[in-house]
Amino acid sequence: MLKKLVFATNNKYKLEEIRQLLGAGYFLLSAEEIGCTAEIPENHDTLEGNAREKAEFIYSRYGYNCFADDTGLEIEALNGKPGVYSARYAGENISFEANIQKVLKEMDGVKNRAALFKTVIHLIYESQHYNFTGIIMGTILHKKRGSYGFGYDPIFQPQGYEKTFAQMTLHEKNKISHRGQAIKKLIDFLK
Repeated sequence: MLKKLVFATNNKYKLEEIRQLLGAGYFLLSAEEIGCTAEIPENHDTLEGNAREKAEFIYSRYGYNCFADDTGLEIEALNGKPGVYSARYAGENISFEANIQKVLKEMDGVKNRAALFKTVIHLIYESQHYNFTGIIMGTILHKKRGSYGFGYDPIFQPQGYEKTFAQMTLHEKNKISHRGQAIKKLIDFLK
């Protein structure tokens, strides 16, 4: 019998990535699919805090085993920015493109392009809390390459690869990405 698990998001890109990674054995539902249309809060200044807050929001109101993630792009030359504010770096309700353009503008003329992506997943399962983290090192490019993925994928080239995340298929990206690593730890735990 399939186990129901809620992913506390309505981000269709993240949902697609994680459904592919989770595979058989789990019936993954989005927040919207369980009737949650409210804006799930992210009021903390850490990825861990935001992931926990989102998972607790779903668990306390709907009672499902659930997990939430928060992801940040940390750029060395920008002292770790955009970090926890990655999704809204250029402002609230702004497009991925606006965030990318802000980063590219701030990195204009900067030699040190080192960056990392970090994902933290907070799982609430049978009333117990667990965290899973994935990190991938890489470089911020000078201009966008590729059309797959979302967020900063077109300007992030993972260390040891010639392609950006936006040039990789979902399968290729999931094998190495920060979210893929964190989800693998979640899946190993659930099994």
